[in-house]
This record gives sequence, C-alpha cells and structure tokens, in this order.
Amino acid sequence: MTRFFGSSARRLLADIRPLRESPAFRRLWAGTALSSIGGSMTSFAVMLQVYDLTRSSAAVGAIGIIQLIPVLTLGLIGGSFADAVDRRRLVLVTSSCLAAVSAIFAAQAFLGLRQLWLLYVLAAVEALLVAINDPARRTFVQRLLPAERLAAGIALNHLSVQVSRLAGVLLAGVIAAAAGLRMCYLIDALSFGAALYGVGRMPAMPPLDSLMQPGLRAVAEGLRFIRRRPVLAAAFLADLDAMVLGMPVALFPALNTAHFGGSPQPLGLLVAGPAAGGLIGSALSGPAGRITRQGRAMLLTVAVWGAAIAGFGITRTLWLALLLLAIAGAADATSVVFRVTIVQLVTPDVFRGRVTSVDYVVGAGGGQLGNFEAGLVASLTSPTISAVSGGIATVIGAALLRLAVPAFARYTVPSRADAPSADP
Repeated sequence: MTRFFGSSARRLLADIRPLRESPAFRRLWAGTALSSIGGSMTSFAVMLQVYDLTRSSAAVGAIGIIQLIPVLTLGLIGGSFADAVDRRRLVLVTSSCLAAVSAIFAAQAFLGLRQLWLLYVLAAVEALLVAINDPARRTFVQRLLPAERLAAGIALNHLSVQVSRLAGVLLAGVIAAAAGLRMCYLIDALSFGAALYGVGRMPAMPPLDSLMQPGLRAVAEGLRFIRRRPVLAAAFLADLDAMVLGMPVALFPALNTAHFGGSPQPLGLLVAGPAAGGLIGSALSGPAGRITRQGRAMLLTVAVWGAAIAGFGITRTLWLALLLLAIAGAADATSVVFRVTIVQLVTPDVFRGRVTSVDYVVGAGGGQLGNFEAGLVASLTSPTISAVSGGIATVIGAALLRLAVPAFARYTVPSRADAPSADP
C-alpha cells in the first residue's frame, strides 16, 4: 500500500527527469532560476523607488505601460533575429546587456540620483532587451530535450518562474528593509552570472536552415506560417480568450471593498491567490506531461479558468474566493504548459524564433489588455458584473474555438520521429 501511494505521488509531482538526463538543461534551468530571483527583486525595487519619488500610484502604473510598448512593437522583430543568428550567442549578448542595465539601476541608487525619467528609461531599455532575449531563450528547451520530455521540461521552467517570482519578492522586501533598494539592484546584476554560465555551457544553437535578413519581411513570413497552421493560431486565440476576457486583477481592489471589507489584508490574499494556485499547479504538473490530446486539454483548462473567475466574482466568502482564485491560477499554469509545448512541437526550427516571439507577445500583452478590459467593463457596469461576465465569456469562447477549429481539439502530441524538422 505504501509503495502504491508513493508511486502515485511521484506521478502527480513535476517530472524531474529532464533535470537528471540533460546536464545542459539542468545548468540552464538553475542559472535562469537564480537570475529570475534577481529580476523579481529589481521589479520590486523599481516599483517601490518610483512610488517613493512620486507618492503616485499612476506613476507606478506607468511603468507597465512603458514596458508594454517595446514588447508590442519589438517582440515580433526580436523573433526574426532569433531565427537568423546563433540563438545561444544572441541570448549571451542580450543577457550581458540586461546585466549592464541592472548595474546602472544599482549605480543610480548608490549615487542617490532620484531621477524618475532615468528609472523610466532604464525600465524601457530592459523591456526592449527582454523582448529579444525571451523568445530566443524559449527555443532552447526543444533543442536540449527529446520530444517525450518536452512538456516536462516546460513545466519545470514554469515552476522555476513561479518559485523565483515569489522568492524574489519576499527577499526584496527583507533586503530593502535591511540594506536599501540599492542592494536589490546589485544582487540582480550579480545574479546574471548564473544565467550567463547556464547559457554559455550550452552547445551552439545556429539556425538549421537558411533565412532571409531579420526584419519586417521575416516577421510577416512567420505570421503567414501561423495562419497556415490552425493548431498554432487556435493555441494563441485560446490564451487570448482567457487573458483578455477573464483577467480579474484590476478588479481586486473594488471587489475587496465591495465583498470583503476593504482592508489591505484580504486584498493581499486576493493578489496572492492566483500565484499560489499557479505554484501548486506547476509543482503537480506530472500528469500534464503524459497528456497527448493537448489541444483539447488546453481548451478545458481555459474553461476551468473562466468558470473559476466567474465564481470568484459572485462569492462574498473570502476562503471560497481564495480557493477559486487558486483553482484559476492552477488552470492557467497548466494551460501555459500545454500552449508552449504545442508551439515548440508544431513549429519547425526555421520559424521557431518568430513563432515563439508571437507566443511571448500574446502572453505579455494579453494580461495587460485583459486588465484594461475588466476595468472598463466595471466602470460601465460593476466589478461583479465585469468578473462574472468575463468568466462566462471565456468559457463560451473556449467552446466556440473548439467548434471553429476542430483540428485543435484533435491535436495529438507527435512521437519523436514525427516531430517537426527544419523544413517548413
């Protein structure tokens, strides 16, 4: 009996075989996780420093808009570079530049410059570099792992992101209180050493086929490739369905006031709810790696997200609200694993950088648009109506997508022999 339950627990937990079997993936995973902790500390420090300078929530909110503009305008072009050059070398260059930006953040804090414009400029430059760095970095796992380990590797990457973000914020709060924001920036700059080591020890990642010069023409070719692949287009539309229609974060303060008394403690719990669910979903991602009908599974997780958000919008019981938000976060984390796996397996190497850049833009921009949509609907109706209608619309959108693109629901993970090659 003990052996049975032990085996069941191992099947439920995240599959760590990619870490055991691939030293290159293990080094990349560890280095990225350490660097992500530093990145979370810088995000915390920038937000707090801007607020200390201005005492304005609008000024803090402007950071997100400033960072979103490079993502939307340059994210796709960054993918064309990832398809034209050695991706490992590209990430080494962009990561080195990001380390330099963190060092400048630290320098301005140590020098006590207190210049808002400088913080905004550095935040914009950082977002620009990330828009080039992340799409290229996301292509590594497909080269480092066999097809049967790809979903497990992506789940481990997502788990490290969830843990790093949480750990980074907690550490930043302690370090900022003890040694000031400047130490948060300095630790981030130093943490890039781990990321550079992990990438530097990988094999070269040159394009497997010839490519035209990077730029708008290459981006357009990548978009045409997505349009010709209904499974890819449906994966992106499913994510946009969940994020644009169902994102609830902008409603948290108003719903906290209306349903839970309005004090800061419940609001903090509401903000943490989806993140906690995402962490649990990533840690218990073992079954996700064994699901072959990933298109259908992604639609199901999107529907679960929508249903949980709709339920959250109407409940006035705090523990139930937190449970529903945790369920939504777990569904979202699992959906990300399916989406990224589908993108990497369906896309041949010659297009992988550009298609991954679309995935990055959809993921980074969808949530921002969703928060804007939720706030707009709430201002025209009420926060409860916005949350409930958005959740229901997400469920309906998933059902319509299944009917409109039946190939997506039928999509099955290919065997290693059937995985895409360099040929489109």
